[in-house]
Amino acid sequence: MNLSDISSIKKLLSSQGFSFKKSLGQNFLIDSTVCPAMAEAACDENTGVLEIGPGIGVLTEQLSKRAKKVVTIELDQRLEKILNITLKECDNVKVIFGDAMKLDLSKIIAENFFDCEKVAVCANLPYYITSPIVMMLLESRLPIDNITVMVQLEAAQRLCAQVGTRDSGAVTVAVTYYAEKEILFEVNRESFLPSPNVDSAVIQLKIRKEPVIKVNNEEKFFRLVKACFAQRRKTLVNTVSNTLGIDKSVLKNALLEIGLTETVRGEQLSMEEIAQLSDKI
Repeated sequence: MNLSDISSIKKLLSSQGFSFKKSLGQNFLIDSTVCPAMAEAACDENTGVLEIGPGIGVLTEQLSKRAKKVVTIELDQRLEKILNITLKECDNVKVIFGDAMKLDLSKIIAENFFDCEKVAVCANLPYYITSPIVMMLLESRLPIDNITVMVQLEAAQRLCAQVGTRDSGAVTVAVTYYAEKEILFEVNRESFLPSPNVDSAVIQLKIRKEPVIKVNNEEKFFRLVKACFAQRRKTLVNTVSNTLGIDKSVLKNALLEIGLTETVRGEQLSMEEIAQLSDKI
C-alpha cells in the first residue's frame, strides 16, 4: 500500500471506521519525502529506534527499512487494525499500545534493543504534548543517542534558539543543557492529513554525554530557569523574587558579582550566567 497516497489512506481509514480525534492532536504525516528524510537522519542498520505516535505507520515503515529494530508506542488503541495492515510486511517492528509518558521506556529499551549498537527516538509528535515528551525523554536520561522529531515550526524555533536571545525560553535552556540541537528542515502543513493550521519542522537533538555546564545543584538550577522566564516582561530580579521568594537584595548582589546589572531580563542570560547565578543564590 502507498502510505503517502491520500485516496488510499482515506479509503483505508474509512474501511476501518476510523475518525480523527482532535483531543489526541491527530494529524497523520503523508508526504512521500518527509518520512524517508526523517528516518535517514535518525538511524542506520545498527540502530534500535523507539517511535512515539506512529499514526497509520508512514514513518514507521521508513524506519523499518533503515533500522535494525523499531518499537513504536501508540496511545490510540483504535489504530491497531490499521497498523496490522500497513505494517504487515515490517518484520522488525513491534507495536506497543499505551501512553509513552507513563510507560517504563528504560525497560522497553533494555528488553528490545539489547543487541543494537545504539538507540534513537524518532516521532511525529502531537503539538499539544511536544515539550512534555521532549523533556521527559531528556530528563529520564535514557540510553539514547539522538531524538529526531517533527514539531510545530514555532516550537522548533523555540527549542533550537540560542540561549540569551529573545526567542529562547525555559525549555530552550533545558534542551541546551542536555543536547546539541538543530532544525533539519521545515515541513508545510499540506504534508498532513488532516492539514493543521500551522507549518512544522523536523529537529534533531544529539544527547550530550555530560551536561553543557556544571551546576552545584541541578534541581535548584532548573527552578531558577523556570523562574527567569515566568514573567518575561519583568526584570530577572522581580520575576525570580516573585516566583521563588528570594530577597531582591540577594539577587542584585549575585548579579553584580557575575558582572550583570540589576535591570537584566532572564531571557538575556547565557547558560553560563544562569549557572553562576544559580550557584550563588
